[in-house]
Amino acid sequence: MSSVRLNPLDAAWLFTESRATPNHVGGLLLFRLPAGAPEDFLSKLMKEFRGHRTFMAPWNRRLKLPFNKNPLATWIEDPEIDLEYHVRHLALPRPGGERELGELVGLLQSQPLDLSRPPWECTIIEGLEGGRFALFVKMHHSLIDGVSGMKLLQRAMATDPKKSLAIPPFWATGLDSPGRAERPMPTMAEAMAGAADSLSVQLKSVPQLVGAFGRMFRRIGDSQDGMAVPFASPGSILNGRVREKRRFATQQFPMERLRTLAQAAGGTLNDVVLAICGGALRRYLLERGSLPEASLTAGIPVSVRPQDDEGTGNAITFIVATLGTDVEDPAERIAAIRGSVRHAKEHVQGLPRQAMQQYTMLLMAPTILTLLTGMGGRTRPMFNITISNVPGPEKPLYFRGAELLATYPASIVTHGQALNITCQSYAGFMNFGFTGCHTSVPSLQKLAVYSEDALRELESAILPRPKRARAPRRKAKAAAA
Repeated sequence: MSSVRLNPLDAAWLFTESRATPNHVGGLLLFRLPAGAPEDFLSKLMKEFRGHRTFMAPWNRRLKLPFNKNPLATWIEDPEIDLEYHVRHLALPRPGGERELGELVGLLQSQPLDLSRPPWECTIIEGLEGGRFALFVKMHHSLIDGVSGMKLLQRAMATDPKKSLAIPPFWATGLDSPGRAERPMPTMAEAMAGAADSLSVQLKSVPQLVGAFGRMFRRIGDSQDGMAVPFASPGSILNGRVREKRRFATQQFPMERLRTLAQAAGGTLNDVVLAICGGALRRYLLERGSLPEASLTAGIPVSVRPQDDEGTGNAITFIVATLGTDVEDPAERIAAIRGSVRHAKEHVQGLPRQAMQQYTMLLMAPTILTLLTGMGGRTRPMFNITISNVPGPEKPLYFRGAELLATYPASIVTHGQALNITCQSYAGFMNFGFTGCHTSVPSLQKLAVYSEDALRELESAILPRPKRARAPRRKAKAAAA
């Protein structure tokens, strides 16, 4: 039986999990039923799903138990996967609207995964208005990150509706890369040689790591520099203890609208996303009388996975940037965000790739320690909120002839981080998924509504106003003789 040992970042998602803070990520996939689909279309789909017994990595992996007593957690293949557990079928009261769908997804996202099984679940959801249905797929974050999740999504669908009829369920079309993902347990000699190589790489990375953290510490208290630093974030209602129940809301914007704004602002698409989130959060916190004087900061995951890497673990680091919530003017807010992000990217881009994992683990170590010791949400946060932007397919995708309309990500909420905003681009749209603690972030739907208002405010402040057509000038009358 082949096995895969978890890297330290993947293992951290396991050891910091609790009943109130499950560490799984999810994706809400909205589909339009094929034209002329029979009434039992979804019932047949469910029957086919449960009858398909071919499994590919990572869907066939479970933890070697007892993992909680083993600092070297390991994935092994599960020969007996119970699809009646992993695949479920639910229905909303017809006609199911966005609010009802959001409530159901929040409930599903609240439930921890069974770590004695392969840590994933798929729920088919019917009863949506407008001839639609949904799949909600969730998987433990120790097994997958956003980039590899999008690759799994693309492999399980097709750009041609007819070709999509023959594609098997997604667990049969995993990221099959035996050379990278699966390998036999090493011999003692191989393990010692690998440890020596790893130690050599780490030792070579020490000067770069010392330099990176030294430059970061020197910026603390320097108000003239736009770079935000970890643990300099203000306290807020988003950064206390959380409870089990989750809320979930969605928003969608045309990509062309965001690109036009980014070009006019002299920034990037991600700058615009952060400015939208900053504007929405500013209004939400103002209404609750809870807006800190200093700006909220965002922790932004940055993928360091090469394009040809088909692995499914986490290959990310973090940058920290301001959200400009202390700035009233939208144009000034996005300018502050643009400068802050630029400084942060310059900081991490100076590190060699082989030092990225060590840098990320050192950066995250204080947060991981607070979660392990029960101090999470009781100390100053590393940053106030995580905001991710995952690029997705540009062309429409189909599954069993049904068109994929949108993908909305649901992510992790933990002590000290009561709100997560994750975006995915797909087929000309940017889709926002807001995941929050039910208690800490009440009326989460308002953030989705306020993000639309924040985008309009940015457009009014930055885009040139359309020129009004001039009224034709009247000819002067000839003077009377």
